[in-house]
Amino acid sequence: MIKKQKNYAFIDSQNLNLSIRDQGWILDFEKFFIFLKHKYRIEKSFIFIGYILENKKLYKHLKKIGYNLIFKPVLGKGNFVKGNIDAELVLHTMLEYNNFDKAVIVSGDGDFYCLIEQLAKDDKLLKIGIPNKKRYSALLRKFSPYLFYLSLLKNKLEYQKKASGERTHRNP
Repeated sequence: MIKKQKNYAFIDSQNLNLSIRDQGWILDFEKFFIFLKHKYRIEKSFIFIGYILENKKLYKHLKKIGYNLIFKPVLGKGNFVKGNIDAELVLHTMLEYNNFDKAVIVSGDGDFYCLIEQLAKDDKLLKIGIPNKKRYSALLRKFSPYLFYLSLLKNKLEYQKKASGERTHRNP
């Protein structure tokens, strides 16, 4: 009997969101969730995000879609907030290590090099989702067989405003 593979996704929301927006489009997080589930058979998707009280509706929406949210308190106000989630993503990946067979890491940040290297060494790395094919850490090029580029999936994953009268939730 073949055992079903358990795959988890670990998503750096700020790197993902800012990288996509820098390219002039907005990611539809619901479409992205479905993409991960169907393409990579993801059972659990962890999204690491800075906690801002005013974004409660967004967090509720992401949970409703099916994401597991891991919050980090943020510093600052207005347009200048800092909530680096790197340590949380690494920690939670390792806390979940025995619960998954393969991991998808979504970030173009080279700070995850040691985590990705260890996952690859242990044959637990499935893919690395790079938000912007033109701008990501050179440290991740070593893992080129694992890379997929969200910037090439704009047609599938772009947020489209609903027809008038329909309520929508803003993405992060």
